[in-house]
Amino acid sequence: MSGRDSVQIPDDRDFGAFRAECESERGWSLTYSKGGVGVWVQLLEPERALHKIKCRMECRDVPAETLYDVLHDIEYRKKWDTNVIETFDIGRLTANSDVGYYAWRCPKPLKNRDVVTLRSWLPMGSDYIIMNYSVKHPKYPPRKDMVRAVSIQTGYLIEGTGAKSCTITYLAQVDPKGSLPKWVVNKSSQFLAPKVSLWRWGGSGVGARGLFAHLPLPSQAMKKMYKACLKYPEWKQKHDPHFKPWLFPEQSRLPALALSELSLQHADSLENIDESSLAESKEDRGEGSDEDSLT
Repeated sequence: MSGRDSVQIPDDRDFGAFRAECESERGWSLTYSKGGVGVWVQLLEPERALHKIKCRMECRDVPAETLYDVLHDIEYRKKWDTNVIETFDIGRLTANSDVGYYAWRCPKPLKNRDVVTLRSWLPMGSDYIIMNYSVKHPKYPPRKDMVRAVSIQTGYLIEGTGAKSCTITYLAQVDPKGSLPKWVVNKSSQFLAPKVSLWRWGGSGVGARGLFAHLPLPSQAMKKMYKACLKYPEWKQKHDPHFKPWLFPEQSRLPALALSELSLQHADSLENIDESSLAESKEDRGEGSDEDSLT
């Protein structure tokens, strides 16, 4: 799907190819492994920092279907994702695909980022796939107060490993936008290979919409999501417990969208923002806490 030349809804071959890449080891370099979390990178074009990143985490005490729900539930995301500025679904394409908007905070003084993506999902028994890529919607052009990020291909493979356990693999191909300061690179270089650490500012958020860019490091992003999963069943019981349009499409309240309303979002067509000379603000030097209010 990353080589697409028009807006298309992924089919079974696309989902199969995505799963195969998630499970492949060829061409990937392990750059972090600790606490059940692994991070791999694959450098494609060093001069452009164009690369792929893959993260995998073991989730004990979290059923695959719970993790799948957490990645989909936009209202719950607003509770646990403290970096979100604004997120909403724009419209429905099919029973298992939609288009949405996500904006998030970046460390000061960098400009905040946003993204518009076409998202598709596929349940496969105890396994699930969610994928997205950037598109353009005429009613949601790039904003002057944001840097429009680009997801070439981002997604999740959730695999059930037991009644109350699963693994999640996150895979993304990113074309970073903007020239970034050295402190951004250095802050993540201890976990990611040189020249590829820019990924964390070039994409979207930790939920089903996109990347982990708004969080300090991939491992912390994974652990933050894991904690949210543990608290989700109790939260959902108090908040419209039977409303899950990602499982029951007849519940969807989104307006219908036609593919003809969309076009591909190419990174080259977006303004390149030079932030390379910006200094890190004092309040963003710490990594922050994972303890969020989920009540």
